Amino acid sequence: MSTIEQPPGAVPHPPTGDQFLEVQASPQFQELRSRLRRFVFPMTAFFLLWYGLYVLLGAFAHDFMATEVWGNINVGLVLGLLQFVTTFVITGLYVRFANRDLDPRAEAIRDEMEGPVGS
Repeated sequence: MSTIEQPPGAVPHPPTGDQFLEVQASPQFQELRSRLRRFVFPMTAFFLLWYGLYVLLGAFAHDFMATEVWGNINVGLVLGLLQFVTTFVITGLYVRFANRDLDPRAEAIRDEMEGPVGS
């Protein structure tokens, strides 16, 4: 079969809906989902609390947020910039977590379902 009919990496016989449901109910998939949730939910809660604190301080602690740290740089600006830093740190942690824990498990599940990539 040519690559026009079947692009590289395509599965010759795609899994059926029943196979997807079977895999979804498997212990391996449930473990994958559990690991994802154990990372995502606490990290999301942490970030939302951190962001909420920033918003509340901005709304109700004007004097504190206006406290100068260095020159014209105040606590509000520092905390606002730390929001960006936190976003990048969380993204980096997730990428490392996904590469180390999630991707190998997801690939194993996919290989079991479709066969190894390139076969």
